[in-house]
This record gives sequence, C-alpha cells and structure tokens, in this order.
Amino acid sequence: MAQSRQKSYANGKVCNVSYMVGEKILLKISPMKSVLRFGKKGKLRSRYIGHFEVLKKIGDVAYELALPPSLSSAHPVFNIFMLRKYLGDLFHILNFSTVQLDGNLTYDVEPVAILDRQVRKLRSKNIT
Repeated sequence: MAQSRQKSYANGKVCNVSYMVGEKILLKISPMKSVLRFGKKGKLRSRYIGHFEVLKKIGDVAYELALPPSLSSAHPVFNIFMLRKYLGDLFHILNFSTVQLDGNLTYDVEPVAILDRQVRKLRSKNIT
C-alpha cells in the first residue's frame, strides 16, 4: 500500500517533455556570488538565457544546441532538465551578450548602481 502511494507521488512529478529538431528553447544558468554555489532560492534562483535552436536529439534526455561563439567554451550537449521551451516572452530572459559565463555556465553577480542613500544621525541619551 505504501509503495503504491509513493509511486503515485513520484509519477505525478515526472513530466514527459521532448523537443523537436529546429525548435527554440531556453538554457538554464546559475548565479554565483563569491564562494556560494548553485542552491540559490528566492530572488537569486536560476534564470534562463537565449533562445537557442535544437540541432539534434541525443538519446532520451540529451539535446545538442546551436550555441553562439560567445558560449563556445561550454559543451553544446545538455540534459533535458537544463532546458525550457521558448514561448516568446522576453521578460524573464537574460541577454547572454552582457553576461560573462564561465565553463560551467555560472556568472558573478555585480551591482549596477546605487539607487538610494540615506544618512541617519543617532541620538545620544544623557545617562546620569
């Protein structure tokens, strides 16, 4: 009974996703700040870049992508869990030409500008 319940939970999370050759997809990258690594949550969760074309399907869960020359240091074959279908909404996509990615598809988070500054004066209490 417990095994069938656990199996139903696991099967509910499995999604049968496949992409066709020539389809546009997004590639997941991970932010990296100093020594912290991939397990970011909340605002710093993983984001997607580009819209790349699928060149060919390799096995059941791997796809070869047509990457631009700026990403030539990365291997062009990716697991299906690093890909997402491109829907044409540009709101959630990082422009990969402005982001410097290293070999394991991570980038350093850098502040762009200071938007607000406040100077506060502390009140001192007279203690007698």
